Amino acid sequence: MTPRLPLQATWRDWLAAARPHTWPNAFAPVIVGTGAAAWQHGAHPGRALLALLVAWALIIGVNFANDYSDGIRGTDRDRTGPTRITAQGLARPGDVKKAAFLAFGFAGLMGILLSLWSAWWLILVGALCILAAWFYTGGKNPYGYRGLGEVAVFVFFGLVAVLGTEYTQAHAISWVGLAGAVGIGAISASVNLANNIRDLSSDRAAGKITLAVSLGERAARRLFAVLTMIPFGMTLCLALVYLPTLVGLLALPLALQGIRTVLRGAQGKELIPVLGLNGRAMLVWAALTTAALLYGARQ
Repeated sequence: MTPRLPLQATWRDWLAAARPHTWPNAFAPVIVGTGAAAWQHGAHPGRALLALLVAWALIIGVNFANDYSDGIRGTDRDRTGPTRITAQGLARPGDVKKAAFLAFGFAGLMGILLSLWSAWWLILVGALCILAAWFYTGGKNPYGYRGLGEVAVFVFFGLVAVLGTEYTQAHAISWVGLAGAVGIGAISASVNLANNIRDLSSDRAAGKITLAVSLGERAARRLFAVLTMIPFGMTLCLALVYLPTLVGLLALPLALQGIRTVLRGAQGKELIPVLGLNGRAMLVWAALTTAALLYGARQ
């Protein structure tokens, strides 16, 4: 197929570069954090919406930032995943960088509004999130190239996002929120790990030392399975206090489908559907768990 001429990115290319299959990583923690706040009788729709906008803008920003940073470094040349508009010459690197910072700016604005509505010091947390999003692949020594990508996802799209959402609404965090944060953080990290397993060979060749490269393929695939199952372990913990949270197990078939694909040794493009499967499993688990918590809070 003849390559497309440079700077011919369509809106579909820009949308692909924003990587919609990763958006559940932004939506799910806010849903669970709101459920945890509801359990404390503190759910607030307006603050939940602002938290959702912050998380969504952040993940779009980090995806554009990764597209830009990996593109200018040349680590995306042999990727098998979704469109990368910088590496493929579809958009100017500077324009992709501007898109990233526009998303970060919007996340920052929404975060400031949310912080002033709840706790001013959360502005500092938001600034740290934006810095972490940029330096994942940006800067001279990106931590995503040092095997810390999954750790960052667990912390920022798990612990910080869930507990931050809960705190902005209920003005406290709870063990229910912590269980949800661990579950969401783990399965969110599994999505990142699946992406890095898919790109393991090209990343190794480009000198990008991801966790998958560090662990090796076999261990990385096993870790993926463990991370994917952690939310369902958290479901069993939550059920000890409120049995209806077992409804979260209904998301298990989606998770098992992704695990089977990864453990059977799927390669390259065969792994792309796993990202969507785990994203849907995370979103379904979050929605079902939150529905149970909302119902329980009203009893």
